[in-house]
Amino acid sequence: MKEVPAKIEHNNAWIVIKLGIGEDRIALPAPVNKEVLFKTVVDVEEKKNILIITDKTNVEVVYKILSVDKVLAVLKKMILSSCNAYRLMAYFMSPAIKGGVMIKDAQWEKGSVVVVHSGIWFVSPTKQVCVPVNDVAGIELTKREVQGKPTDVVRIDHLESGEVVSSMVLCPLSTLQVLFNFLKETTKSMDMKGTELDGVDQQVAMLIYSGMDSHAIENMLNIPHKQLDAIYDKILKLGLAEVATIRREVQLTTKGVRYISDATKSQTN
Repeated sequence: MKEVPAKIEHNNAWIVIKLGIGEDRIALPAPVNKEVLFKTVVDVEEKKNILIITDKTNVEVVYKILSVDKVLAVLKKMILSSCNAYRLMAYFMSPAIKGGVMIKDAQWEKGSVVVVHSGIWFVSPTKQVCVPVNDVAGIELTKREVQGKPTDVVRIDHLESGEVVSSMVLCPLSTLQVLFNFLKETTKSMDMKGTELDGVDQQVAMLIYSGMDSHAIENMLNIPHKQLDAIYDKILKLGLAEVATIRREVQLTTKGVRYISDATKSQTN
């Protein structure tokens, strides 16, 4: 078992450890004193330089490990190849489309698709990409031209820094259909009935999606500020949006009125 330098969160503090990495497990020394088998890991997340591993035997236990990119890359590769997850060998392209535009140097990579509780991982010898389940905006079984022929693929649209990005998966159609069904089931918590918003609400949501700000939406739909605020509240309550900026509405105080009056007089003199 090889040992590498790392930190682990224990009792709300980060502790320096020598992390042991074996063929089928990791060893967490004192004060944790725990071995985690890769096959009992049910979730893998990465946030910056922190790898979050959820291990489940009798109960779920979450471990947060902090280390350099090289160590985390090795850990992710070993865990994702053996953890308790939906897994299939496939070709993938991630990302393939960004902001509605094909990425010029995007290429198909041979590897695997690994679906854990929190994310969809694309793993190859040179790449490890995760699409968080909560960021998935759409899943579609569609066609894409591959080597000059229309070919069945699964397209996964997801949000990345507020922009829609698409990834593609390519494998035999029978397997592709299974993957599509599984991903739809995995992300069904994001589905809605379609009746939650009325016509004007939907128009507002579409204009937000197109990048319009509040003033432009009010002018486009000819609606008052209070009505737009009410629609925003509805969209926020449904979890369809989040607050980006808070627009202030102010009125001048007596001091402010006096200042403007004096400033106007001085300009005319």
